[in-house]
Amino acid sequence: MTNRALKANVWAPVALSRKPKGQHFVTEQSPSARPPTGDAFLSRALWGTPPKSHFSITLVPSSTGTMAVPPTYADLGKSANDIFNKGYGFGLVKLDVKTKSAGGVEFKTSGSSNTDTNKVAGTLETKYKRPEYGLTFTEKWNTDNTLGTEITVEDQITKGLKLTFDTTFSPNTGKKSGKVKTAYKREYLNLGCDVDFDFAGPTIHGAAVVGYEGWLAGYQMSFDTAKSRMTKNNFAIGYKTGDFQLHTNVNDGTDFGGSIYQKPSDKLETAVHLAWTAGSNSTSFGIGAKYQLDKDASISAKVNNNSLVGVGYTQTLRPGVKLTLSGLIDGKNINVGGHKLGLGLELEA
Repeated sequence: MTNRALKANVWAPVALSRKPKGQHFVTEQSPSARPPTGDAFLSRALWGTPPKSHFSITLVPSSTGTMAVPPTYADLGKSANDIFNKGYGFGLVKLDVKTKSAGGVEFKTSGSSNTDTNKVAGTLETKYKRPEYGLTFTEKWNTDNTLGTEITVEDQITKGLKLTFDTTFSPNTGKKSGKVKTAYKREYLNLGCDVDFDFAGPTIHGAAVVGYEGWLAGYQMSFDTAKSRMTKNNFAIGYKTGDFQLHTNVNDGTDFGGSIYQKPSDKLETAVHLAWTAGSNSTSFGIGAKYQLDKDASISAKVNNNSLVGVGYTQTLRPGVKLTLSGLIDGKNINVGGHKLGLGLELEA
């Protein structure tokens, strides 16, 4: 055997692989990198020391992925609902201002004027968070002169558990109300239980959603302890993927509804909504869409079976300043009037 053949047999080529994101390397020494013996030792003596990089690299995918927490019952079908509700403000002139102090206190002020009734309404909300203790303090006030206080404790007793104590007080009437809210979420499960305190007797609200491999099933109920009867009994089933969502629900055994949400592209979102009530021959439905013109502008449109056509345009004028224009047209009575316009401005600093 020639010296060149000895060299080829001893030192095998090395293949290196690139490291993708989310994976890590496991390195193993190639058998060819072991200390040479026999003919290999003779080859080293004749040809000198070979290169030092004799390692093979094996990619081991990370297996830390977990099932996402299901949404709350109220958020089932939320993507489709947002297509029909967000970006519109028919018959309103609205201003929203959000600021945050140096001390971490968040302020949110909202005011609106109804163009039909000329009624002006406003709200003020302050929020202070202590993340290290999982605490959030919220104070609310509105133009109906109702004061509200909310204290939230999250992820302190156990991971995923959220406790909220909510009280309201009206100085004009002296009316008081209180509510205790509990929510627990983890993989495959989202639970909620609220208790409204009333002098006649508390009302208990409960909800549960389970999810597995994109399938979602939920139940919602309300029980009036004063009357000892169920006041709400709702079921929902849905399926959710990255760009497609299906949601169906039955409320109190008489109201049936469903929605489909689809995102054909990064810029286009579409939704369809259906509703039917037992004992009624009519079915209501609506079609909506949202198109992202660019990173700062989007346009929305929707129409229902009553020929009501809504159009909305949202433009980010600069960071923290967003303008919304919307209009509602009655397709059955175009010449009669009754159409509505809306204007909204959001400021955030």
